[in-house]
Amino acid sequence: MRSIAIALLALTAAPLAAQAPAPAPAAATPKFTLDTPIETIAADAAGKAALDAALPGVTTHAMYEQFKSMSLAQVAPMSGGAISEEALAKAKAALAEVK
Repeated sequence: MRSIAIALLALTAAPLAAQAPAPAPAAATPKFTLDTPIETIAADAAGKAALDAALPGVTTHAMYEQFKSMSLAQVAPMSGGAISEEALAKAKAALAEVK
């Protein structure tokens, strides 16, 4: 009788010991980044507000239709200095806050 109890205990304890601890939650990825197309960001109210705060006039620019499918990372080098590294850093921080 005792050997049956020991066998049952061994069988029920093994699955518990084999269970791995739950993985730690992954770091939250931002909803928008400097590589997200500008029109995708602007389509989201909070994203548009972040763009307008960091880069005033970007969504109302006369050439918006020509560059809206590009990302800020793509447009910045072609902006003739209008989108500086500091402006990109500000935009990156603002976009990271959008949930």
